[in-house]
Amino acid sequence: MPDAEKIRALNDAFRKGERPELGRIMLTSGVRHLAAAWPLGDIAVYAKVQTFDAFNEDNDPHSEHDFGSFEFAGETLFFKLDYYNKTLDGGSEDPADETKTTRVLTIALLSEY
Repeated sequence: MPDAEKIRALNDAFRKGERPELGRIMLTSGVRHLAAAWPLGDIAVYAKVQTFDAFNEDNDPHSEHDFGSFEFAGETLFFKLDYYNKTLDGGSEDPADETKTTRVLTIALLSEY
């Protein structure tokens, strides 16, 4: 399986909550503030990320499913997956190798970017 396919499969499994051991999820302060105003707000935001399937050539040029944007509570949010080594002190040398990579999924307001 080519690297992009492996990375996409690992990204999807992590993003959808099937393989939580693959990484960490981070919400920016703006997303936390927005979500606090909604019942189950942070869970609702994460559910949007889990079910996101609008990947296309514009937002996913490498076919890795590592970025997406969506609307929540009248705001545009986005998620981005980054690949770190296991000690989180540098980038992963091989994002297709789950033994060498910790995925960090950041969910942010577009206005925070």
